[in-house]
Amino acid sequence: MTDQGEALGIDVGGTKINAFRVARDGEILARAQVPTPADDQEATVAAMIATARGLMSSDVLAVGVGAAGMVDAERGVLRFAPNLAWRDLPIAERMQEALGVPCQLDNDANVAAYGEYRFGAGRGYRQMLLVTVGTGIGGGIVTDGRLFRGAYGFASEIGHIIVEPGGPLCGCGNKGCWEQVAAGRAIDRAGREAVAEHPDSLLAELAGGEPSAVEGKLVTEAAQRGDEVARAVLAQVGTRLGQGIAGLVNVLDPQVVVVGGGAVAAADLLLEPARAAFVDAVEAPEFRPRVPIVAAELGNDSGAVGAAALALEELGRLSA
Repeated sequence: MTDQGEALGIDVGGTKINAFRVARDGEILARAQVPTPADDQEATVAAMIATARGLMSSDVLAVGVGAAGMVDAERGVLRFAPNLAWRDLPIAERMQEALGVPCQLDNDANVAAYGEYRFGAGRGYRQMLLVTVGTGIGGGIVTDGRLFRGAYGFASEIGHIIVEPGGPLCGCGNKGCWEQVAAGRAIDRAGREAVAEHPDSLLAELAGGEPSAVEGKLVTEAAQRGDEVARAVLAQVGTRLGQGIAGLVNVLDPQVVVVGGGAVAAADLLLEPARAAFVDAVEAPEFRPRVPIVAAELGNDSGAVGAAALALEELGRLSA
């Protein structure tokens, strides 16, 4: 392949649509962001198309879309989205018809994984696991330099492994999924309990004494300011995160685990407990090469950048 050619990368979330025009080397040439009309799939597709048209140029060879949910990448269809009003929606076909260039659809965590693999914290590795920790948990697997999708395109839904039977109800309909005890919802829940139990803490002060006002950002702020109550909340959730990562490493045997998503704002306050719990839980740590757990580097850009890179590399085998 040459270095010529650009692609559009579109990352569709529950609240916003990020769209970038990206060069083959990963440089972001232009960007746009619009709200997601999440309760109306036709309005969401229309917003994606309008935003993409505003970024198009004659050098754009393909469009990549990352969407949260179960994606049939081979057919370009989003089968089910837990946080969007989308069911069996042929997004790739709709985008291609509207824009006149081929479109690649994939899961949002998959494209974020590919972005980190190509241009972020996964550079230089051939076997990488991405764990995205936001409100919930998503995942992406790169093996031998290629994205792993599974038989039907639904691989890497790692947040929905049941780790606590009968635990908190998850958006997928099950109880006790990993994302319910090791991601943003768990931080919110544990933070509210901590404020009720420790009304004299800094976290309680920042929340105005109202447990219901506690969210992950507030817990992170209090922890960064030295509040031991907030730090304990992050340590508790980080421990569950590390235990889950250990199980995945036992199965997948990656060279590196990259942790992304909004919860990474807590940095080592979350990741250090995760690393310690990982070593305690992974099989035979003294007999295996060290598997670093590192923070993602591309932040919120990883999805759109990865979607663009994946579209360029998989759609055309483009050499123009």
